[in-house]
Amino acid sequence: MKLAFVLLIVPFLMLAGCSNQFTKVMKSTDYEYKLKKADEYYVNKKYRYAEQLYQELFPVFKGSDKFEELYYKYAYCSYYQKNYLDAENLFKGFLGVFPNSSRAEEIAYMHALTFYKQSPNVELDQTNTTKAIGMMQGFINNYPNSKRVADANEIIAKCRAKLEEKDYLAAKLYYNLQMYQAAGIAFTNLLNSYPESPKGEEYMLMAVKSFYDFARLSVPDKQQERYAKVNEEYLDFKDRYPESKLLAEAEDYKNLSQNNIKKIQNEQIKTPTEH
Repeated sequence: MKLAFVLLIVPFLMLAGCSNQFTKVMKSTDYEYKLKKADEYYVNKKYRYAEQLYQELFPVFKGSDKFEELYYKYAYCSYYQKNYLDAENLFKGFLGVFPNSSRAEEIAYMHALTFYKQSPNVELDQTNTTKAIGMMQGFINNYPNSKRVADANEIIAKCRAKLEEKDYLAAKLYYNLQMYQAAGIAFTNLLNSYPESPKGEEYMLMAVKSFYDFARLSVPDKQQERYAKVNEEYLDFKDRYPESKLLAEAEDYKNLSQNNIKKIQNEQIKTPTEH
């Protein structure tokens, strides 16, 4: 029981001790001492303490030969604490103040990375995902020989996959809501936006299926032209993926459409248009 109490109380005593020590550092008027302690906190990954000290020292050392190092670590404090919006602004600021720094390439990559870190779940707005792609591509353009180019390309691929998934979920939702024309257009756009997607065949089949259902449920006067659209989508599918295992299913919708077109034409022959 006593051991359990000791094990429970020790972390709190250590935390209190650290807090008291930090309070003494904050009260010091020796800026060099404060900078030294900030660097120690940084090395020991106590980023919250380091950040508070760097923030106070920021105007003190601005313009000095120690300012670049201070700014560099200050920005990383936000990043390591996952305050990515603050880190984004600080990395950007660093590049503005020190455009010719030997760390410029690293910070440019980190600035782009903060947008990726702010990319939310696929169901949410993907503005930062789109920005991450643009920023990473900009980094690649500016530093084509960087060792970080491979990582940048990998992040771009992940971001594009997330955008593709979001667009797919939207197209699928249209279909589930029986908004078949919107679904057909959305699946077609998916393939056009992501032509190298491994799901391309699935998108094409869903486009064929969506336009078939749209035609099937249309008013009689519109059905013939809408069934013809199914045939067009099928031919596009066959042209792009002639060996696809899904082609047979798409062909079924094409055949149903052609049969329905023949029925409509036969009905038109039987029922001459009145003048």
